[in-house]
Amino acid sequence: MGKRTQAQRDAMTVEIGYALVTAAFLAAGLFALCAAPVLLLDLAGGTARGVLAVAATAAGLGFVTRVVRVLWRFGNGARAVRPDAPSPPGGSGPR
Repeated sequence: MGKRTQAQRDAMTVEIGYALVTAAFLAAGLFALCAAPVLLLDLAGGTARGVLAVAATAAGLGFVTRVVRVLWRFGNGARAVRPDAPSPPGGSGPR
């Protein structure tokens, strides 16, 4: 693995930031969606704690899954395009 250019390092930094920000929004949405029954149904006690635990677990799993997926796709797409690769529809691909 050779030295990376400044542009490659900058692209990775931006991609990591994108992965973390979108994962945070996804986690917040999942938590709100899963925890909504506590507020809407006025749950209390052990039931409320159980629902909130499930909501926190779903949010954590969603966060980790999103970060891994974004960075995995970036890592696979960052490799050089083969010169013999077909152009995408519309003809705007590499020649």
